[in-house]
Amino acid sequence: MSGEGETLLSCRDAAPQDRAAVVALWRACGLTRPWNDPVADFDRALQGPSSTVLVLEEGTRLAGAAMVGHDGHRGALYYLAVDPARQRAGLGRRLMAEAEAWLKARAIPKLNLLVRMDNRAVLGFYEALGYADQACLCLGRRLEG
Repeated sequence: MSGEGETLLSCRDAAPQDRAAVVALWRACGLTRPWNDPVADFDRALQGPSSTVLVLEEGTRLAGAAMVGHDGHRGALYYLAVDPARQRAGLGRRLMAEAEAWLKARAIPKLNLLVRMDNRAVLGFYEALGYADQACLCLGRRLEG
């Protein structure tokens, strides 16, 4: 039961009409980069059979969002964002639990995360949730253009 003044949190899959608010949140949290189009990423996640964008709402207000998907074996999480005014209130932890539950419901046994090495605060957040450096090197190559 919620306490006085406490707002109920709910989580759901995003809908196309959530795009502008979710992308604005990702931008407000500094998650976007010039070489990644967050609008296209949002649309791809909603259109894919094995991905979604989860939105965490406090009442009717967007409080957080994360893009989650899988390849049939490993899950991946991108763009985990919590409204800057609501950070450090357990919403990131709640959103991670929702993403993990989404993957478990699809029998995905592992979740991989990519975190920029200079983002120490975020590394601390994930370490506190039990995530650890897997001693793997992430390689990539842009396929556009």
